[in-house]
Amino acid sequence: EGKGRGEALRAMAGGGGSRAGPEGPAGQGPAVASPAALVGAQGLQDLSGDGGVCKVELRPGRGQPVPPGASVAVKYSGYLERWDEPFCTNCHSKNPGLMKLGKDITLSGLEIGLLTMKTGEVARFVFTPHYAYGRQGCPPLIPPNATVVFEVEVLDFLDSAESDTFFELTPEQQDTFPLQKVLKVADTERKFGNYLYRKEHFKDAKDRYKRAFSVLGRSPCSEAEQCQVDASKLLVLLNLSLIYLKLERPAQALAYGEKALEIDHRNAKALFRCGQACLCMTEYEKARDFLVRAQHVQPFNHDVSNELKKLA
Repeated sequence: EGKGRGEALRAMAGGGGSRAGPEGPAGQGPAVASPAALVGAQGLQDLSGDGGVCKVELRPGRGQPVPPGASVAVKYSGYLERWDEPFCTNCHSKNPGLMKLGKDITLSGLEIGLLTMKTGEVARFVFTPHYAYGRQGCPPLIPPNATVVFEVEVLDFLDSAESDTFFELTPEQQDTFPLQKVLKVADTERKFGNYLYRKEHFKDAKDRYKRAFSVLGRSPCSEAEQCQVDASKLLVLLNLSLIYLKLERPAQALAYGEKALEIDHRNAKALFRCGQACLCMTEYEKARDFLVRAQHVQPFNHDVSNELKKLA
């Protein structure tokens, strides 16, 4: 049974999961046990046009729907007909990772369904065999020609299609990209880093921030373009300075903070990060200099005041 469950999950999402009780991802009670019951539900949507992918929205989301090629963080539970417990679920995972549509999530019904969902939305889907595990199923857990029900909650998503395409190109091809697209790629990578930072995956976040910084090295054609590149660089450098503090590598945190100050010498966050880094390295005079400068820029910043008290 354990082997079958793993195979079913790999077919669905390229990853592992664990069997749980009947509680769905939204914590709203048992999932639908019978696809037939869901088909008769009020508010049913036929997403595929042939009855193969049907949806009932349980809780509305916000913002724009998940775009094609996006990376999504979801909670899901999959049920066979007349089963009260899921054959696959990741609902015990505190922080589900981002999975890319078409690469990590390959169940065609789930891909179709996710493209109709928004952040925060919870929905139930019925997938007929053609949109699920097919004629053969996924023995021994999924029988042949199985219709399945999935309950899904979209926690977050990032529109990563353009960024992923960019990094598949050669350096020569990347150089032909318009600046606005390069800036968008850098912004996407920075947002990936922010997502990983919030999950406290600091090393992975650092790698994303470095990828973002790596694409911002081209020479702009005008002063206006230079300002755009500098603004994007500044955000990434501030994040790199912070992440190296979290990784307890203050020398690198100071180096990136000083790079940020080369762009904006009065940036309070950069001055604050440099002060923190110097304090970690017991370079107290330098720490005081940076923190006092930060306080001059933002006199009522409590973080700066607290750091100065710590220094004293």
